[in-house]
Amino acid sequence: MAELKLSESRDLTRIERVGAHSHIRGLGLDSSLEPRAVSEGMVGQTAARKAAGVILRMIKDGKIAGRAVLLAGQPGTGKTAIAMGMAKSLGLETPFAMIAASEIFSLEMSKTEALTQSFRKAIGVRIKEDTEVIEGEVVEVNIDRPAAAGAASKTGKLTLKTTEMETVYDLGAKMIEALGKEKVSSGDVIAIDKATGKITKLGRSFSRSRDFDAMGPQVKFVQCPDGELQKRKEVVHCVTLHEIDVINSRTQGFLALFTGDTGEIRAEVREQIDTKVAEWREEGKAEIVPGVLFIDEVHMLDIECFSFLNRALENEMAPILVVATNRGITTIRGTNYKSPHGIPIDLLDRLLIISTQPYTEDEIRKILDIRCQEEEVEMTESAKHLLTKIGVETSLRYAIHLITAAALACQKRKGKAVELEDINRVYNLFLDVKRSTQYLMEYQSQYMFSDTGEADEDETNAMVS
Repeated sequence: MAELKLSESRDLTRIERVGAHSHIRGLGLDSSLEPRAVSEGMVGQTAARKAAGVILRMIKDGKIAGRAVLLAGQPGTGKTAIAMGMAKSLGLETPFAMIAASEIFSLEMSKTEALTQSFRKAIGVRIKEDTEVIEGEVVEVNIDRPAAAGAASKTGKLTLKTTEMETVYDLGAKMIEALGKEKVSSGDVIAIDKATGKITKLGRSFSRSRDFDAMGPQVKFVQCPDGELQKRKEVVHCVTLHEIDVINSRTQGFLALFTGDTGEIRAEVREQIDTKVAEWREEGKAEIVPGVLFIDEVHMLDIECFSFLNRALENEMAPILVVATNRGITTIRGTNYKSPHGIPIDLLDRLLIISTQPYTEDEIRKILDIRCQEEEVEMTESAKHLLTKIGVETSLRYAIHLITAAALACQKRKGKAVELEDINRVYNLFLDVKRSTQYLMEYQSQYMFSDTGEADEDETNAMVS
C-alpha cells in the first residue's frame, strides 16, 4: 500500500519578514532611564540611548512640542535603530512617520507639499464621541450552517449576559463572519458597536479562569459587565491630520486612503480642517497628539527644504522632528557653502544633537548573536568569532549580510549549524567595500569611463587603507 504523504500547510498570517531592524523592540532603558547593556534588541550606544530616553519622556509628558533632534554618527553606528526604538517605545497611540530625505525629490509634488504631508502624518488627533454599544459576557454562540453549498446564508444566535440580565440576539451573515474573525467563544467578554457592527474582544471572564490549565500570556481576564447590556459609552478614535486631509480633499472620501496617490492638497482644505479641529479642542471633543517625524539622510535635503523646516517647527501643532545623518562637514545641497553635517547653522542651532559612537568588538559580537537569533540561524562559536573579526575589519552591516548567506551555504552541504567553512565560502563570494575598491584600482583601465584624477586616486586610497 502506497504511503500517503500530506503536504505541509503554513499559517500565512504568522509569517513576518525579517528586516534590518526587525529585532528592535524598544530603547532598552529601565524605569530611571538608565540603559541596560543588552535589552530589547539594543546593544551599546548607552549615552545616545539615554539621551533618546530623555527625549522620549518629554514627548510622553507633552513638554517638547516643536523641538528637533539630530542623530549624528558614522555609518553603521545604530542611528536608525535608535529611531526605531523610539517608535516602538512610544506605542501605537503616538503617531510616528518615517521618510528618507531623498524621497522628497522623487515624488510627483512640490518639495514643501511632500514635507507638509509628512509633518501632518506625525500629528495625531484623538477624537471622543458617545456611541451605543452592547457589552456583555458570551454565554453561547449557535451557528446554523446550510446543509448544502449554495443554500441560504448562515444564521445563528448569540447569547450575552451581564450581572443583571441575559439576552439572545439573532445573527446575520456579516455578524457571524465578524465573530469568527475575532474568534469569539463562550466565556469571552465582548463589546459590539451598534452603528458599525464592529466587535471588540475585551478579554475572558473571571468566571471562566479555571476552564483550562494552560493559557497563553496574552490572555486577559476581566469582570463580567454590570447593568444593562445596551449602554452609551465614550469611544476614542485616533487619526492623523493627514488622514483627515485626504478624506476631505477627494471625491471618493474615505476610499482615498487606499488609492496611494493623494496628490497635492489645497491650502484652503487644510485651513478648514485646522479650524474644525481647533473647535473640537475647545469643546473638549478632541485633543492633539504631537507625534514624531523621522527624516533619515537629512543631508540630502536642499536649502529650500531646510528653510521650510525652520518655519514649520515654529507652528504650535508641530510634531517632534528627529533627523539623522552620517555626513561630516560637507556642502549644503543647493548652495556652495559648507556646514557641519550639511545642515545650515540656523537650523543646527535648533537641534538637540545626539552623537553615536562606533561599536566595540564585544558589542559587534552581541549584535551578531541577536541577528542570528532573529534570523533563526544556528552558528558555531568559532564561526561567530570569525564573523565578529570580519565585522571589525570591514563593517557591521557586511557581517550581518553574511549570516543568511552562510546559512544557505550550510543548508546546501546539509549541515546543522553554520561553521567556519560556510563563513569563508560566502566571504569569498561577496566582496566588502575595501576588497571591491582594491579590485577596481587593479582593473580600472578595463572599465568604461575610468577617468580618474589625482584627487580621486587619493580618495580611493583612503577607502582601501
